[in-house]
Amino acid sequence: MVMFVSTSDKPLVWLDGEIKTPPFSEAARIEAGHLLRLLQKGQALAMPHSRPMPLVGPRCHEPRVRDAEADWRTVYRADSDAVVILAVFSKKTQATPKAVIDACIRRLRECDRA
Repeated sequence: MVMFVSTSDKPLVWLDGEIKTPPFSEAARIEAGHLLRLLQKGQALAMPHSRPMPLVGPRCHEPRVRDAEADWRTVYRADSDAVVILAVFSKKTQATPKAVIDACIRRLRECDRA
């Protein structure tokens, strides 16, 4: 299957992580892809699909994808010209791990300097 992206869609800029099966189930991969596609089209995600991540930075969010084996998160920042993916990880507790937050902050800093 070939998918064309409209020139008006925002590109996804991957700084870390990937969404593939495995480790995602096929259903979870499709759901994550759907949420990212909405972001590319400029739509904002809100609870229960995504929560703001002000600790990481402005316009940063953490979408939620429930899977049989894990709850997946994709930390991103919605810029005017792109969706910047900062991390993809399975979440096992209610709080986002400090190591993930610190890595996302570092990646954003590096991205903004480039």
